[in-house]
Amino acid sequence: MRRPKINLAIVGATGAVGKTFLTLLEKRNFPVDGLTLFASPKSIGRKLVYCGKEYEVKSIEKDSFKNIDLAFFSAGATISKYYAHKAVNSGAIVIDNSSAFRLDEDVPLIISEVNPEKIFTHTKGIIANPNCTTIIMLVALKPLYDYSRIKRVIVSTYQASSGAGEKGLAELITQTKKYAEGVSFGRKYFQHQLLFNVIPQIDDFKNNGYTKEEMKMFNETRKILGDENITVNATCVRVPVLTAHSESITIETKKKISPKLAREIFKNSPGITLLDDTVKYSEYPTPLFVAGKENCYVGRIRKDLSTKKGLSFWVVGDQLIKGGALNAIQIAEHLIK
Repeated sequence: MRRPKINLAIVGATGAVGKTFLTLLEKRNFPVDGLTLFASPKSIGRKLVYCGKEYEVKSIEKDSFKNIDLAFFSAGATISKYYAHKAVNSGAIVIDNSSAFRLDEDVPLIISEVNPEKIFTHTKGIIANPNCTTIIMLVALKPLYDYSRIKRVIVSTYQASSGAGEKGLAELITQTKKYAEGVSFGRKYFQHQLLFNVIPQIDDFKNNGYTKEEMKMFNETRKILGDENITVNATCVRVPVLTAHSESITIETKKKISPKLAREIFKNSPGITLLDDTVKYSEYPTPLFVAGKENCYVGRIRKDLSTKKGLSFWVVGDQLIKGGALNAIQIAEHLIK
């Protein structure tokens, strides 16, 4: 059966995730008929290449979505809140990468390997892409959760500079270059110098002492799994890495899951590559190795020594790919099917 051709729009096309959209759409031979690219005023008139053809970046307006079938939004919550409904009213389905609609009751929050059956429950014409750290974590948690309900999750994240967008990536690169040249440098984007440092703060703090990023992992996990009893205790940390987020995860389960069983579960689960051999080799995923890859990589699987039914492991995923553009494209591919 031939797939329908789609008139597609990308909002935020010149950002880190927007550029990744273009790369992956071409790589996956997505059935694009027409392509319209939108970005902030400073990018208007720029030309981006897709499938060998140049497309000029346009300014987004209220009536920009006429004749658009599908719109990927990756320009922040403010833009999504203002323009997503206008796109829907023009006849488009919106897949939104921002935090604008993730916790709305009538907006499905989707990870393609976790809850694809919920895609068609959208009533507003909007489908939300979860936070990148939530996606990477839940791709790994879901097959374990299917074997035994997970009672609680303790997770520390090690998040790359590009998780803060092109400005974050550029700041780390600039600091590195200036250090190598022996030139003094400051910081503009992050709360502290990122080079030779780690910053235990991503997004603003809330009244409970956790950051918005950490609470996203708590709330989104509950919604995606449909489990109000699971608890997630997260500490989110920015590290001087270019691309790919890492996560140290410990879970407590209802039934015991041994490291051997966990390896078998991971080995046979979609979206996961097992890389776990610490006996013969120092074989485990690192962000440098995983950057640019579509799967989430799992390693360092071991028993949690602090509880009888605990398991610890290490997960790495490219947040621009699986944590951003790829998951949104996979959602669109389900819609087309």
